[in-house]
Amino acid sequence: MSNIRNSAKAIIIKDGKILMIKGVDPWGYFYLLPGGGQNPFENLKETLIRECKEELNVEVIVHDIRYIREYIGKNHEFSQYDSYLHQVEYMFLCEIKDEENLKKGDTPDTFQVDIEWIPLDRLSSLRIYPKILKELIKEDGNLTGPIYLGDVN
Repeated sequence: MSNIRNSAKAIIIKDGKILMIKGVDPWGYFYLLPGGGQNPFENLKETLIRECKEELNVEVIVHDIRYIREYIGKNHEFSQYDSYLHQVEYMFLCEIKDEENLKKGDTPDTFQVDIEWIPLDRLSSLRIYPKILKELIKEDGNLTGPIYLGDVN
């Protein structure tokens, strides 16, 4: 039996670009929103501030929640690797307090190779997770769709 894991993610959009974590796996490069797992007794905003410091080396200002996504591993393309995983992601609009120190952080995830500002008009051509972000984030930086996305990849 699996535990449900909470995760907080940052949507940081500036000047027609979105800040993403660049990762690598056996299939090549992929991109994720910065953020990660919630620790016990830590609220989601605290999680996001800590995770962004670890992955991006900067402090973020956390604004309103924009999307909630569930990921139930057994229902998706990587089920042979993560069928046990049930994660709920809370995606918040964020901004960086001071970009001077923006770089790959000191305690990145094992798959993280870099961070990258991705032009919004390039999202559709990249391997991005969750994939639904390609539909929800428009080239002008507007976010569309419902808040609760359900079990999507």
